[in-house]
Amino acid sequence: MRITSTSCICPVLVCLCFVQRCYGAAHHGSIKVTRNQTKHIEGETEVHHRPKRGWVWNQFFVLEEHMGPDPQYVGKLHSNSDKGDGSVKYILTGEGAGTIFIIDDTTGDIHSTKSLDREQKTHYVLHAQAIDRRTNKPLEPESEFIIKVQDINDNAPKFTDGPYIVTVPEMSEMGTSVLQVTATDADDPTYGNSARVVYSILQGQPYFSVDPKTGVIRTALHNMDREAREHYSVVIQAKDMAGQVGGLSGSTTVNITLTDVNDNPPRFPQKHYQLYVPESAQVGSAVGKIKANDADTGSNADMKYTIINGDGSGVFSISTDKETREGILSLKKPLNYEKKKSYTLNIEGANTHLDFRFSHLGPFKDVTMLKIIVGDVDEPPLFTMPSYVMEVYENAKIGTAIGTVTAQDPDTANSLVRYIIDHNTEEDKYFTIDASTGTIKTAKIFDREETPWYNITVTASEIDNPGLVSHVPVGVRILDINDNPPELAREYDVVVCENAKPGQVIQTITATDKDNSANGARFHFFLDEGHSLNPNFTLRDNEDNTASILTRRKKYSRTTQDMYYLPVLISDGGVPSLSSSSTLTIKVCACERDGRVRTCHAEAFLSSAGLSTGALIAILLCVVILLAIVVLFVTLRRNKKEPLIISEEDVRENVVTYDDEGGGEEDTEAFDITALRNPSAAEELKYRRDVRPEVKPMPRHLTSTSLDSIDVQEFIKQRLAEADLDPSVPPYDSLQTYAYEGHRSEAGSISSLDSATTHSDQDYNYLEDWGPEFKKLAELYGEIESERTT
Repeated sequence: MRITSTSCICPVLVCLCFVQRCYGAAHHGSIKVTRNQTKHIEGETEVHHRPKRGWVWNQFFVLEEHMGPDPQYVGKLHSNSDKGDGSVKYILTGEGAGTIFIIDDTTGDIHSTKSLDREQKTHYVLHAQAIDRRTNKPLEPESEFIIKVQDINDNAPKFTDGPYIVTVPEMSEMGTSVLQVTATDADDPTYGNSARVVYSILQGQPYFSVDPKTGVIRTALHNMDREAREHYSVVIQAKDMAGQVGGLSGSTTVNITLTDVNDNPPRFPQKHYQLYVPESAQVGSAVGKIKANDADTGSNADMKYTIINGDGSGVFSISTDKETREGILSLKKPLNYEKKKSYTLNIEGANTHLDFRFSHLGPFKDVTMLKIIVGDVDEPPLFTMPSYVMEVYENAKIGTAIGTVTAQDPDTANSLVRYIIDHNTEEDKYFTIDASTGTIKTAKIFDREETPWYNITVTASEIDNPGLVSHVPVGVRILDINDNPPELAREYDVVVCENAKPGQVIQTITATDKDNSANGARFHFFLDEGHSLNPNFTLRDNEDNTASILTRRKKYSRTTQDMYYLPVLISDGGVPSLSSSSTLTIKVCACERDGRVRTCHAEAFLSSAGLSTGALIAILLCVVILLAIVVLFVTLRRNKKEPLIISEEDVRENVVTYDDEGGGEEDTEAFDITALRNPSAAEELKYRRDVRPEVKPMPRHLTSTSLDSIDVQEFIKQRLAEADLDPSVPPYDSLQTYAYEGHRSEAGSISSLDSATTHSDQDYNYLEDWGPEFKKLAELYGEIESERTT
């Protein structure tokens, strides 16, 4: 192999030698390099030539799995610059250098110090360089070479996917492919036969075979029958070295199951069967089972049973149980031992899923004969009818016979029968029955209009065997008689207008009758003939079970008579005919021209006032609201505060609360009580603590002496000016109260308590000069003074 390098360092000839111990010979490799010549000529520019270097290699290998005591010799590096004086130093770098591969830096010999595994790493890339030992300068450029690990047969073939489970249909042709197995060998497939695998069968012959090259398993016999043998265990071996002696091998197991096909027809175990069925068997019940055997499984064993002929095909039926694959024989009609004692059936069982490849093994059906023996049993009495319907008129006397039920013993013994009524409901208590004859009689008087139908149950049992009973339903219809007179269908609210005309229909009436239509379907209406001819109204029978009320005159007046009464007689068409009398109430009302009722006498007082019911309710509600307001006002007046001093007896100090609100938490000056007690305590202006003031405080030119002598009015004016000029006050009005009374009043104390206790002779007439504000006080002390004088 020839490689060209672009190095500008002068190359030298280098030889690499490799000794392959397995062959017992040493292979030497040489490196031939042409030196790159660079000449410098005066007056000429420097010329560079492309360096060329040729590499001639032998194959270099190192055996894997080397187990010798000494390091394995790999090869040798040699440079033409090496004169043998030890001046050349060889350096080895790259994969495994210094750990796996070591080099003698003087001789250039390379050795492998460890046992290598080709399956872990196939080759190593290293770099070699020769440098001057004295100057440490490279004598030639670094060269790259590869050491390959030579493979040995140290890995056996392996089946990575085993063991295998596979199926193949039974009765398959010989050579049918079952499965392909594959073994892998980790050895080098490009070197020798270490990875060349050959397959063979160790277990499973003569049923199966395997292709030695591809590993395909095939059937080796014709018509392998699942019913004979279903499961097979086949052992396949894979051997390397092309199957030669000394090769390594591995094996796997293939579990093969033959799947079923429909190759077996159904067969009845017997050709004749016999079945005993008692005559008391219920219709629709299962009376027996039959089964045909099929060696196949799954859907291949599904079958259907049918009755193909026989004298019992109309009495019995057969169905197939899909779970158990049995034929279920059921009864279609009741059995009677006295009439027929046995039946014969031909039953066929056939597969439902056929495989025409195996039709030559058929037919896939079988037939057997079944004889059914009817067993005689002691049966309960049998009624002549499945149900009875009887009739009786309402109001019939107690003990009236309404009908008879009859039952007989169907057995040859023909035992006597006893009858009873099941008293499970209240209706059963309304009838009685003769235990011997079965005659049913009434036990109460019936009213059809209350209950028109009764249902009872009669039980018949043999006297010799009371446990055998049978039941029959009996319905009793109550027949109607004409025992209810007709009556008006509803309450009528008849109105006649004041402006009615003669012959005008003001109401149409109808009647009803509790009896059925056979008794009184036709009603007759007429006025009561016991009274004189009615001059105001008359009645007309419409002959359709309705009647019309007509006026006989005009101009009815509410003021003259606001109510009329009209007696009406109603009769039915029953036999005998029944009748009843009813009275119609006719109101006289004021109507519009189109006949609409405007008002009647009962609402006249409302109409005269011109107020509706809603208006009256509204007026009443207003009155109640006004009364509530008056009561509330009076209550508030009573709770009003009395004067501080009412009379002389009420001479006690009264605490008067003035709920004056200040400016809130920020108005701290409004709550400074020092200024309220004495002006002299307020020597300086108080500012808000939550806001920095924007004006300078007023000069403190007032001393304590001047504060004592200042007039209160002047003090208040001063405080008012300060409050007006202070920008730090709250942005809303603030009430500041100064309760300073001065040093002492010239009039002295005006306390009523002090006056009452000291009995002073002071004259209070000057209070009248103080103005109207002190008028009440002047009158009060004037009365006290007069009483005191008296």
